[in-house]
Amino acid sequence: MIDRIRQHPLPRLIGSVHGRLASHLVRRRALRFAVVAIVMAIVYWGVIASDRYVSQADVVVDSTDMSGGQAGSLASLFAGGKSDRDLRLMRDHLLSVDMLEKLDAKLQLRAHYSDWKHDPLSRMWFEDAPQEFFYQHYLARVGIEVDEIAGVLRIKVQAYTAEKAYAISNALVEEGERFMNDIGHRLARDQVEFLEKQVADMGERVLKARGALVDFQNAKGFISPQAAAETLAGIIGRLEGELAQLEANREAMLGYLSAKAPDVAQIDLKIAAIKGQVRAEKARLTSPTGGALNRTVEEYQLLEMQTVFSQDVYKTALTALEKGRIDAARNLKKVSIVQSPTLPEYPLEPRRIYNIIVFALSVLVLAGILQLLSAIIRDHQD
Repeated sequence: MIDRIRQHPLPRLIGSVHGRLASHLVRRRALRFAVVAIVMAIVYWGVIASDRYVSQADVVVDSTDMSGGQAGSLASLFAGGKSDRDLRLMRDHLLSVDMLEKLDAKLQLRAHYSDWKHDPLSRMWFEDAPQEFFYQHYLARVGIEVDEIAGVLRIKVQAYTAEKAYAISNALVEEGERFMNDIGHRLARDQVEFLEKQVADMGERVLKARGALVDFQNAKGFISPQAAAETLAGIIGRLEGELAQLEANREAMLGYLSAKAPDVAQIDLKIAAIKGQVRAEKARLTSPTGGALNRTVEEYQLLEMQTVFSQDVYKTALTALEKGRIDAARNLKKVSIVQSPTLPEYPLEPRRIYNIIVFALSVLVLAGILQLLSAIIRDHQD
């Protein structure tokens, strides 16, 4: 019985009509929604949306460091050179919260971007909004991109007035230049100051070492104890030579004279005197109890070695200081302006016609998708 009712043409006709009516209703609602949305978009972007002026500036970061040569340039093709790193560093600084706070203190960005005279969708709703929301709004109005092919940092700033856009763009360029110069100067200054401190310390060490050497010379009464020791050794050598000659003469005289002969006695006196002199000179040169000239020579050589070493280290520090100054000057960076901040004359944002067309096409595509889904559902119901 139920199967017969289902097979009766009237229920099938009613279901078909119901499906068609529902599909037609969906299509009408989708079309109506699309038309209303497009009209609202036209009203907003055509009438309500506030004009936003765009100021543009292009800068590059120059460096005097040419030590890399062609090999460094070839490597920079694959890994990115110092210039790209400098541009990225400058971009990150310009897009930082610190920069936002500086600009706000200088140009009152909160008051400008939250002015109630502008449309509610593009402005910041509250002047005292939390920093996080203010920062996100700042990122939406300031665009900074690195052109890696040209090696240029491109800055685009949006504001509700041409003067404010120009002021923000100009402040970004000035702050970026100051930031890069401060980095280069700080690194160079720290490096040179460290080397200068090392040179000053080495200079004091040299003065102390030379002063200790001079004090030792004055205390011992020798300008050069080593030269005095060499002179004393020469004297001992001559005395020993003379002693050997006298002893040879004595042996020869004993061949024809007695040991008590006056001539032999005279030679014996000379031999004894020379031996005493040799012992005295050797005692001055060396002594097991200390205080001899050889100990003085050792102390003098130690002081002299310390003085020479300090002088060599001082010369090395001076060389490093001069090299550090040259490197510091060579590694300084300078921001060069390729395109000065522009003072806009026409509001480029929002792109009204473009936005309306894109929005209308998007809504129509969405309405078409809804109609397609409705048709698919209707076919399955049939």
